[in-house]
Amino acid sequence: MISIKKYAAIDIGSNAMRLLITNIVEQKDKETQFNKSALIRVPIRLGQDAFTVGEISEENIDRMVDAMKAFKLLMKVYKVEKYKACATSAMREAYNGKEVANIIREKCDIDIDIIDGKIEATIIASSDLHSFLKTDQTYLYVDVGGGSTEFSLFTNGKMVASKSFKIGTVRMLNNMVSDIVWEEIEKWIKCNTAEYENVILIGSGGNINKLFKLSGKMQDKPLSYLYLNSQYQYLNSLTYEQRIAELALNTDRADVIIPATKVYLNAMKWSGARQLFVPKIGLADGIVKAMYQETI
Repeated sequence: MISIKKYAAIDIGSNAMRLLITNIVEQKDKETQFNKSALIRVPIRLGQDAFTVGEISEENIDRMVDAMKAFKLLMKVYKVEKYKACATSAMREAYNGKEVANIIREKCDIDIDIIDGKIEATIIASSDLHSFLKTDQTYLYVDVGGGSTEFSLFTNGKMVASKSFKIGTVRMLNNMVSDIVWEEIEKWIKCNTAEYENVILIGSGGNINKLFKLSGKMQDKPLSYLYLNSQYQYLNSLTYEQRIAELALNTDRADVIIPATKVYLNAMKWSGARQLFVPKIGLADGIVKAMYQETI
């Protein structure tokens, strides 16, 4: 007997908003499958408002309302039975974030949970991450967003340390990350990985997924520090327009991909990791899993 449920997750990030629709396939005596049915990404850069001015602009509120109405209709068409919407650092830090959430509730009939960095890291960790963790290895999991980056250390299959830092691609583009923040991250990574040998990095986020796609590697193969560094140099050598034309990057990916790569490179350097695995996981996947497991 096979049972299929349709769940959806809305991830309201600092660089983009995403709607993930998932088919959850249950079979007796078999592991539950989570199959992506659709993923829609809308490039509304809320962080540009939240981190520079402190509030989300009227224009972006209107765009959010339109996007949420579209998401609501798509969920209806796909016959989604359960969904959850979570917002991260841009909505968290904008002083009108709660007001915007109320507008969305009134106009779109969608409730938004504005979550903190710790909950964000926990939700992502409840995604498919555990299926990649070998119990005899130590992993540093790095999720780079537009407004914040979550670092989590796993050893023997368990999370032993986790921290969220106010460093993200949109902040970096606006020169809003001080040397002190970098120093704090370096200290945290070095302190928490010092006792472990052969730390392996796991990366998530749209930028590292794009870099991985550009590498042409098979899904279970890692990227090396050398490859990532050479890509960083190459991306830096191109203009914004060239990155769009020659690498077919989205207009809202072509600028943030460089600061994102810098975060992953530093995380590898400070942890001594030589390999970076890129499983296709993220906040939206985690939300679906957490809803299914009834942990959120």
